Amino acid sequence: MKRAFCLILAALLLCTPLTVSALSGVNERVVLGADLSEDQIAKIYEDFGVERGSMRELTVSNAEEHEVLGGLLDESAIGSASYSCVYMKLLSEGSGSRILRHNIDWCTEEMYGSALSTAGIEDVSIVVSAPFPVSGTCALVGIYKAYEDITGETLSREARELGVEQLLLTGKLAEEIGSSYDAAGIVDAVKALLQQTEGLSDEELASRIRAIASDYRVSFNDAQIQQLLELCRKLEGLSEQELREKAEEARQAAEKLKGWKEKFDAARGKWNTTRQRIGEFSRRLSEWGSGVKESWNSFAGHTSEFWNWCRGFFGDEPAPEETEPPAGTDRVAEVPPEGDGIIPVE
Repeated sequence: MKRAFCLILAALLLCTPLTVSALSGVNERVVLGADLSEDQIAKIYEDFGVERGSMRELTVSNAEEHEVLGGLLDESAIGSASYSCVYMKLLSEGSGSRILRHNIDWCTEEMYGSALSTAGIEDVSIVVSAPFPVSGTCALVGIYKAYEDITGETLSREARELGVEQLLLTGKLAEEIGSSYDAAGIVDAVKALLQQTEGLSDEELASRIRAIASDYRVSFNDAQIQQLLELCRKLEGLSEQELREKAEEARQAAEKLKGWKEKFDAARGKWNTTRQRIGEFSRRLSEWGSGVKESWNSFAGHTSEFWNWCRGFFGDEPAPEETEPPAGTDRVAEVPPEGDGIIPVE
């Protein structure tokens, strides 16, 4: 009996380190593109700042990307290989989402954040990376997969697709108006109307959208207004609880983005003012330097004239400079007193 107890205790002690190790990354996942090489995978883990093997690792294939994004994104944009990678860590409730990106040249942090709230993903820390510059749209598939694996929840297909549609629309608007901050802020502000949109006609909703755009000093054409209106109508298809949640999340996100934009605009205004002051200071310094140079040259000229006058007055004329004879001529010594003859110079 004692021997059996000792064996059981030894087994538990041996298993304890494995259990702790397994739990260390319980709220974290890494999702890799299925077509990465080993060298590229090593570089991706460096970008994520985590050690391979410290958490569960998943992969996303190009077939999965086509399954989720097909019909929403052009087939050529999805491509034939999967390279986008995602690191996700689940945060405590109410923490909000934090997003970083590396080698992602189209999707911005604001675009990802707005799309994730539509898909029902919140309170996560995410890093999106790739071994070379990519648009980043396919990374949404990895984000969805990581979130579902951590939480055990299944995101509705409708919410996932709406998240993709919102990402693409926000990106398109950002290109057209030249600001991802403004585009994401406008989309979130429009989403914040969700609890009211069902009672609004298309004309009334379009008027509300124009007013929101005007707050951001942006003027949308009819086609852009229609795209935002259609997104609202699709979001109305979510459940009432989901609508309330999306509206509240969007309101908070819109306020945060607007606050960031105001801070950015204020900082840009201060920089422009500082730059103008530096330019004015440089101009005045240059003018002052030119004036000092002219004054010094004038002073030096007068001093030289005074000095020459003094030397002339006191009979201290400067000795004439010796000049060398032209090349090829012989030098002749001075003629000595009469009777001494001429002495040639060697």
